[in-house]
Amino acid sequence: MKWALLSVWDKTGIADLAKVLIKHDYRILSSGGTGALLQQAGIPYTDVATYTGFPEMMHGRVKTLHPKVHGGILGRRGIDDAVMQEHGIEPIDLVVVNLYPFEAMSAAGLTLEEIIEYIDVGGPAMVRAAAKNHKFVAVVVDPADYRMTADAVRRGGFTADERLSLAAKAFSRTAAYDGAIANYLTGIDRPFPEVLTVQFRNGRALRYGENPHQAAAVYGDAGIAGEQPLQGKQMSYNNYLDVDAAVGLLREFDDCAVVIVKHNNPCGVATGDKLLDTYIAAREVDPVSAYGSIVAMNREVTADVARELTRTFVEVVIAPSCTPEALEIMKAKENMRVLRLPEPVVQDEIRSIDGGVLVQRTEPFREDWRVVTEREPDAHEMRAMHLAWKVCRHTKSNAIIFADEKAVIGIGAGQMNRVESAEIAVRKARKPLAGSAVASDAFLPFPDTMEVAAAAGATALVQPGGSIRDQEVIDAANRLNIAMIFTGVRHFRH
Repeated sequence: MKWALLSVWDKTGIADLAKVLIKHDYRILSSGGTGALLQQAGIPYTDVATYTGFPEMMHGRVKTLHPKVHGGILGRRGIDDAVMQEHGIEPIDLVVVNLYPFEAMSAAGLTLEEIIEYIDVGGPAMVRAAAKNHKFVAVVVDPADYRMTADAVRRGGFTADERLSLAAKAFSRTAAYDGAIANYLTGIDRPFPEVLTVQFRNGRALRYGENPHQAAAVYGDAGIAGEQPLQGKQMSYNNYLDVDAAVGLLREFDDCAVVIVKHNNPCGVATGDKLLDTYIAAREVDPVSAYGSIVAMNREVTADVARELTRTFVEVVIAPSCTPEALEIMKAKENMRVLRLPEPVVQDEIRSIDGGVLVQRTEPFREDWRVVTEREPDAHEMRAMHLAWKVCRHTKSNAIIFADEKAVIGIGAGQMNRVESAEIAVRKARKPLAGSAVASDAFLPFPDTMEVAAAAGATALVQPGGSIRDQEVIDAANRLNIAMIFTGVRHFRH
């Protein structure tokens, strides 16, 4: 006769698992809400209080914290048998536990006194004990593993590798749980916790990092990090970085849009009515840079678009969906990865530096667009400025973007001064810049950048404002007949 201890907050699937256990000669220990569910389902079990001889007390705070429970979990078969027999301790072979939902409740606006009651003590203690003694005890902390657990029970027990894998998962869970509690308690009355603990799951090794001599891995089971290619070879380190940049910009658009990214900067952006025409327009912004790029689309990829994509070298295509015919066409390009566009994940941005990390949070913000020049922008210029500004927010500083109503025309990025960014954008433009709008991710400290833009044909400019020389720049804009808007919000990207 084997024993299983069941104590779960999330009761999904627990009754079905318990039925399998009973059918295969397990005796079940349980208590509280889990015991009540088993009783309601007509599944026999032994109450923990009956087994230990001590009642559940302190409103449930103390129920499994007893030597007959922990001795049964921690007892080493063949070593501790005599002492277990002396004290009436039954060996527990399976521990199925999941924890009070501290993470969810800590975001529910509860008081400190209320949230403290969602800190599980007995649950993590049993999980850690079982994981430590995994040579003899299987520990299950995730309802997703119940099917595997039931299969192991049916065939007579768990393999050593299965017990080790379950133990590793259990320790990961208690680490995340304690980390969430520590983050909450050290973050009281602070914008960020004093001690930051983070955990990402689903780790996968990558072929190499940014360069072949660097090792790399990706972690995460949601958003971009959790996606696996629908076709094509596995993603690389640089692919993930560039896809993240492309999708961040793509999510700025509700209309049909295509974003092309190379080395973490957009090199082509367009909007339109039809995806095929929009993709071609985005690609033609800088077709040289588009070679070997990331293409992000916010509409379904159909056969005509797929055929156009395969006419050049594209590293990754990411879109909400692809038709079966489109996927079949893109299979001809074995090296082209195709990803599904996932739902966005809201989280802090974490970047490593020597000896630690930087953490950044983008709270909801509102820009205050206001005309600061004598001439107001017309409707065409306003639409062009909105497009240029969206792209500017996702381009490495110093960023200067030229655009018309439908597409980017020139991109200058990553320069040490803004004037050179403007000159690069002008030089790279493949279409006339006459009548275009230009965006700058930060204020113009001098009129020189705007003078470069005006000489190239731009008629409107959007920038954050905030320089001590704002009036000098405004005066120059009036002299050049440039319509200028201040947004009040800077968008540096380093």
